[in-house]
Amino acid sequence: MTEDIKTAEEAIGTVHIAHHLASSDNFQTLFQEGMSLVEETAMYLDGSGREEAKDLPRPASLAYATESMRLTTRLMQLASWLLLQRAVNEGEMSREQAGSEKNKVRLDKLSSATGGPSWDELPDTLRDLVGRSTRLQERVVHLDKMLYRGGDEPQTEEANNDNPVASQINQLHAAFGNLG
Repeated sequence: MTEDIKTAEEAIGTVHIAHHLASSDNFQTLFQEGMSLVEETAMYLDGSGREEAKDLPRPASLAYATESMRLTTRLMQLASWLLLQRAVNEGEMSREQAGSEKNKVRLDKLSSATGGPSWDELPDTLRDLVGRSTRLQERVVHLDKMLYRGGDEPQTEEANNDNPVASQINQLHAAFGNLG
């Protein structure tokens, strides 16, 4: 039955919006935002952030070290993903190659202790950078899921429930079977 859905999608010329979005000006904006955030964070952590960290009490200093490490790791993973996608957009790499390489990039496992006991003692700039990086992470994870969720694989019934057209096609197949 899912093969019939795939054939129906091919017959009506399904447009994969995520692929267009990933190569659009919106992606370029996301890319620039990500790379600017990496640069801004590096300048902060090597400059004024280092000075601010010296004035923190011991528990907050430990929290600063932890959060700055998490922030740096998150941004390097996001930058890796953005660079992979840009390589696809510019024809330097196929989507399949990028999909294989992106498995080395960890987007979902990057947390932050934004409510931890010393969070409020951290410098405002660090907290702002952490917040902006997690929002960027959410956007990249969303785009990643749209692009690499297995678009060539049959959709699960749960995914079809969110798609009214696929749901209707499934109901037609259930009612009439494969007439072709």
